[in-house]
Amino acid sequence: MPLYVEKFGGESGALPWPVSRVLQTHRTQMASTHMRDLFAADPARAERFSLQVGDVLLDYSKNRITDETMRLLMQLAEEADVTGWRGRMFGGEKINNTENRAVLHVALRNRGNHPVIVDGEDVMPKVNAVIEKMGAFAGQVRSGEWRGYSGERITDVVNIGIGGSDLGPQMAVQALAPYRHPQMKLHFISNIDGAHVKAALESLNPATTLFIVASKTFTTQETMTNAHYARTWFLAQAQEDGHIARHFVAVSTNREAVTAFGIDPANMFEFWDWVGGRYSLWSAIGLPIMLAVGAERFIEMLAGAHAMDAHFREAPPDQNMPVILALLGVWYNNFFGAQSQAILPYDHALRSLPAYLQQADMESNGKSVDRDGKGVDYATGPIIWGATGINGQHAFYQLLHQGTRLVPADFIVSLEPPTELQEHHDILIANVLAQTEALMRGRTREETQLEMGSLEGGSESSQAGAFVQHKVFDGNHPSNAILLQTLTPHTLGMLIALYEHKIFVQGVIWNLNSYDQWGVELGKQLARRILPELHADAMVSSHDASTNSLINQYRCIRQRTTG
Repeated sequence: MPLYVEKFGGESGALPWPVSRVLQTHRTQMASTHMRDLFAADPARAERFSLQVGDVLLDYSKNRITDETMRLLMQLAEEADVTGWRGRMFGGEKINNTENRAVLHVALRNRGNHPVIVDGEDVMPKVNAVIEKMGAFAGQVRSGEWRGYSGERITDVVNIGIGGSDLGPQMAVQALAPYRHPQMKLHFISNIDGAHVKAALESLNPATTLFIVASKTFTTQETMTNAHYARTWFLAQAQEDGHIARHFVAVSTNREAVTAFGIDPANMFEFWDWVGGRYSLWSAIGLPIMLAVGAERFIEMLAGAHAMDAHFREAPPDQNMPVILALLGVWYNNFFGAQSQAILPYDHALRSLPAYLQQADMESNGKSVDRDGKGVDYATGPIIWGATGINGQHAFYQLLHQGTRLVPADFIVSLEPPTELQEHHDILIANVLAQTEALMRGRTREETQLEMGSLEGGSESSQAGAFVQHKVFDGNHPSNAILLQTLTPHTLGMLIALYEHKIFVQGVIWNLNSYDQWGVELGKQLARRILPELHADAMVSSHDASTNSLINQYRCIRQRTTG
């Protein structure tokens, strides 16, 4: 059944909760409501629809909502039992039902250190032991106590991983640039394209380079292919296999494979199956972050996440930041047909946040089967995309303002400047505030005519014709403003945890298991099948006509270039 009919179009079935039908009717009633009128009628709107948690402020007043909208959305959360599922997650229940696993990234930053029980065991002693081990190792490398095989100190750290083992640490290291060790550079290799690993290593000195190989199983094809290339590159200068132990460490659970690679098992940092890859930067996967900023700052990041965890766990739904963000996303996704969500950080240090949240959100809730194994007939996870704010204004904001698609947007900015360039920051702040206002207010035809007439001396010709319409903005485009006091390890932890819990709440409302990712498996299986076929002597005919043709074209080219 269509839930919305306007220029932002699409169709979706109803959500599996009784209040969904009431929300559908309410959405119809809201179709002709413009946010500029809501602001005009309620001077206190911004105050009522905003919320502060620590140094993070959420202003969600520029959304197509009323008090009734929020009441109904809170009822939706109640019917979906968000509170109950939240308790199950924090309690260590195996809510990842397809893999029979608990979901306990929150335990990794449990700075209150209260017991977290999984299969009858408190996991906190092991969590704390790994953090302590990471801190000791990072301290040795950062101080220069840990030396390479030639006696020189480590100047470059290369993280080799993919997915959550790459996106999270890389994003956090970028975000915390002001806190990084001044004599140590961090590099990240993930792409199996050989150009990536070659470009990353060409300017490095093997004698002063430390590699972190991040793979839970130590069998991930992309990661291990790059790791073996790095090993060969290192040994070309170091010569002796014994030197590997001073230049390679592992984040893994496969002790045997780590040892076989040549890594001292004492330098293997473990994590557990209840740590999902896209939620793992809080674990030993965060070792590059700790090497970059030190143990104290890393723990501050954990503490920030823990503060948001506490808020999410304790605050009532109508004063709960992750719940509110999640419900607003459901409102547009399921009742307005919004198929995407823009993440727009106005902070160069957060330039990788959109890519990080793409994986966190789309791998979690990009599902068409619910947790009970039944196909869904309603929209689930949106497409997550975005870029840094000012650059985006000169790239894709045209579509946000005057396109035919409704794209809810999160604007993220720090109030305090990251540098001494205050004028730059003033311009930045002016732009982010202007964009949220422009998206909300728009500009009517009458306002456009008046402005054009003023600019052109009141000429009647300038106020007539179709040209005026090109400068009209409908407005009524929703956005959230997320303001950080300043970007610190603590506020970064809060921000990431905010989005993690938003994703969790939306998964509950859509009745999904947000913590598996079976959709990535088929491509991996087929790749393993195709790889040996690229070397086949005879023509390949075991796939569809297109795939066969492409394989055979590659075979011919490969045979010509390799002899």
